[in-house]
Amino acid sequence: MTSKPQLSFWQIWNMCFGFLGIQFGFALQNANVSRIFQTLGASMDDIPVLWIAAPLTGLIVQPIVGYLSDRTWTGLGRRRPYFLIGAVLATLALFAMPNSPTLWIAAGLLWVLDASINISMEPFRAFVGDQLPTSQRASGYAMQSFFIGIGSVIASLLPWLLAQAGVGNTAGPGEVPDTVRYAFYFGGAVLLLAVGWTVVRTREYPPEVLRAHDTLPRPPQRPLDHARARRNGLGWLALGAAAAFAVLHYGLDKQLYILAGLLAGYGLALVVVTLMSRDSAFAHIVGDLHDMPLVMRKLAVVQFFSWFALFAMWIYTTAAVTGVHYGSSDTGSALYNEGANWVGVLFAAYNGFAALAAIVIPWMVRRIGLRMSHLINVSLGGLGLMSFLLIRDPHWLLLSMVGVGFAWASILSLPYALLSDSVPAEKMGVFMGIFNFFIVIPQLVAASLLGFLLKAFFGGQPIQALTIGGISLIVAGLCVLRVHEPRIQAVAAVASK
Repeated sequence: MTSKPQLSFWQIWNMCFGFLGIQFGFALQNANVSRIFQTLGASMDDIPVLWIAAPLTGLIVQPIVGYLSDRTWTGLGRRRPYFLIGAVLATLALFAMPNSPTLWIAAGLLWVLDASINISMEPFRAFVGDQLPTSQRASGYAMQSFFIGIGSVIASLLPWLLAQAGVGNTAGPGEVPDTVRYAFYFGGAVLLLAVGWTVVRTREYPPEVLRAHDTLPRPPQRPLDHARARRNGLGWLALGAAAAFAVLHYGLDKQLYILAGLLAGYGLALVVVTLMSRDSAFAHIVGDLHDMPLVMRKLAVVQFFSWFALFAMWIYTTAAVTGVHYGSSDTGSALYNEGANWVGVLFAAYNGFAALAAIVIPWMVRRIGLRMSHLINVSLGGLGLMSFLLIRDPHWLLLSMVGVGFAWASILSLPYALLSDSVPAEKMGVFMGIFNFFIVIPQLVAASLLGFLLKAFFGGQPIQALTIGGISLIVAGLCVLRVHEPRIQAVAAVASK
């Protein structure tokens, strides 16, 4: 065969079903971790630093898992062993997190949870590229977006639904309410079962078949100039050290240490790679980063502004809504916990709208193209986040979530559709892992800058972080106009008619 065979609807359903469980874990984390941290005594100033675990683990784990899975072949296949290992570890972390006796144990469990979810999630992106012909890849990513939306709706609603069923929604000082505790137990079980379904109900092409089907030429990889890399690395290290000294000397916001560490960490990586064998995994990953496709470089800017905005929303929505719309910052009060549960409903709403958007977006793409579709969708999300400033009745915030939902569905699918034609099959995993850099880095920047910006310019008001996020989404939409649409889209559009 010169091309991969078309898969049926139910085959695509089975291969994407595990995303339902993965998103259960992510949604519970996004909607409730700030609440757990505050309950265990974290101040609002500490929340962004504690959240750094989530993007940092993705930065480290995803390219490594991608590189390893590209070179794996077992009785379970190429990607599925990583699905299963990650799911088991994530389930254990979900069971443990709401029972954390201290803030630092909860922060440590967030590292474990996020690393485990990333071990499962990264190969799922590559799995679509492995299994589907080019004409069906857009459908595969849209199916993943659908399951992300459905899983997030249910998981985000769980504490609120449990409260409506009479489960206790308040607890003593330093204790997580039963609504959150039972939601995490249920989510862990769903994560393991859903990923298990994909592992059992799918098969994978062996490496030789993937190579035979690959129509893309292997991209030329120039040898890394070690001398130049060492000079650049030392320069970035010096810049990071200077930034850390400035934070210390001038008494700037301590969260800026994250940004200084990011600069120094990049410099250290460049220096280390020059000391290692050219055949080492780390050298291969840095080399692929050095030679990544031009489309990926342009999409990096789009991803930066998109994920900066999303991280602002995940961190600050609970504090914004409880403080502004419910008038309470006391984590032990009934009013605060009512507002925190409503944030779960809002997060469920935007994910529900994302599931609907996953059905609408392919229609948009056929008529106005990938770039204009993404511009419209993320701009709707930007307006939705900025509307939090104007709306005072928390129930009307559901309208804001319509735009956020369309942006979320678009961010989870269209950048991958724009990228997929430039990634060779034999490096699908590592390039998808490298692409995750441009999801993680903006979150690290957000964790370091948002607290500083709020205190310096907005009087420490969490709701202003949502305004910053809204503007960032609109900028992301404008930046996507710089990206050329791949020919894969024309093939996919014709096949879908």
